[in-house]
Amino acid sequence: MIIKARPFPLFIVRGAFRLLSFGMRLRFHKLVIRDIPIKPGHSYLLMCNHFSFWDGFFAAYLCLNSIFKTQEMKGFHFLILKKQLQMKPWLRFFGGFSIAPGTPSVNRSLDQMAKLLSQPGHVVLMFPQGKLESNHVRKIEMKDGISYLIPKIEGDCQLIWSTQLIEYFESLKTSVYFDMLDCGTAENFDFDQFRNQINIHHQAAIQRQLRFTQEDKA
Repeated sequence: MIIKARPFPLFIVRGAFRLLSFGMRLRFHKLVIRDIPIKPGHSYLLMCNHFSFWDGFFAAYLCLNSIFKTQEMKGFHFLILKKQLQMKPWLRFFGGFSIAPGTPSVNRSLDQMAKLLSQPGHVVLMFPQGKLESNHVRKIEMKDGISYLIPKIEGDCQLIWSTQLIEYFESLKTSVYFDMLDCGTAENFDFDQFRNQINIHHQAAIQRQLRFTQEDKA
């Protein structure tokens, strides 16, 4: 059985996003978005690397300052492990709904995602790694639930990846870099091509952060 979201009215969610965005600008040294064109009239599956407690906040900041900067916000949801949602039930009010890997309810959670993503203006956030790893891991290993989910989406859905990296460099405060990638749409989706595309992008994003060091290729 999945735990369903019970989101606040949109005006409250929008207000919370704006407040969060303001607070993050105070908390971090820089938040740098390397943006992509957002397709109008689509839904949006936002996927990010998963490395910290901050990941959901980073994704909300990215939505407000990229996707919702040009497109009207009609809904925001995110997938979260059932045991985590049971520990933090308040996340349901901001769009969280559960998934329990290895149980029969997994497909029901993915079906719910597909239903949301079949509605233009809706954003669903997920972390395809399914676990926490360093933000500088060289290869993104993805769970294959995406290959079940995406073919079930009806209508126009833009697939968006963001590699999110943190650095200190010259400041006592952390800087956050959002390297976005347009992965096309749900139509004619190919999992292997998608995974390779993201890994090439992720490795290029890491290389871009290396100011002085030239690494030898293995």
